[in-house]
Amino acid sequence: MKYDLVEIFESLQGEGRNMGRPCVFVRFAGCNLRCPWCDTDIRPRFTLELDDLVAEVRGFRAKSVVLTGGEPTIAKGMPELVAALKRDGYWIAVETNGTNDADWLAFVDYVACSPKAEFPESLRLKSADEVRVVASSESVVRFCESLPDRIKATDYYVSPCEREGDIDFAAAKSVLSKLDGWSLSVQLHKLLGFR
Repeated sequence: MKYDLVEIFESLQGEGRNMGRPCVFVRFAGCNLRCPWCDTDIRPRFTLELDDLVAEVRGFRAKSVVLTGGEPTIAKGMPELVAALKRDGYWIAVETNGTNDADWLAFVDYVACSPKAEFPESLRLKSADEVRVVASSESVVRFCESLPDRIKATDYYVSPCEREGDIDFAAAKSVLSKLDGWSLSVQLHKLLGFR
């Protein structure tokens, strides 16, 4: 099984409930959405076989892994990768846009879903540990209000939108003022200047 990848690196989780947790980030290439404000380069940079990918992860100190993208639920061979990482004792989180309710998500430890207000009809995932919505404009309020009925989660977050280095905290604050039970999740790694 071959995996198209953008990068593998160790850092701290920068957002959501697990902010500050040391993790190995495995960024998969490709995405099934094209968000106008996306800041992630998802072009494939290299390909690894399953055993080589697991060996790369083992080369880092952290025992937590974040499978991210792009969109990891569209990558082939994910059940095999999750099983291999579990055999090695890793805590596994997945960051997904929620467009695929993949069966293998039941075997990971944490699911962070970031559904896109620009593609409301694309949400298929029914439950996650946390939901994070980017406040790309104040118009996301109605979308956020609909989410607790569409996807069950313990925590719901609004994240400020970043465009070309400018982080729009004002829009996020305005959106939050209209929602009950939601919290702010900033991308701490961008504020503090680490990956």
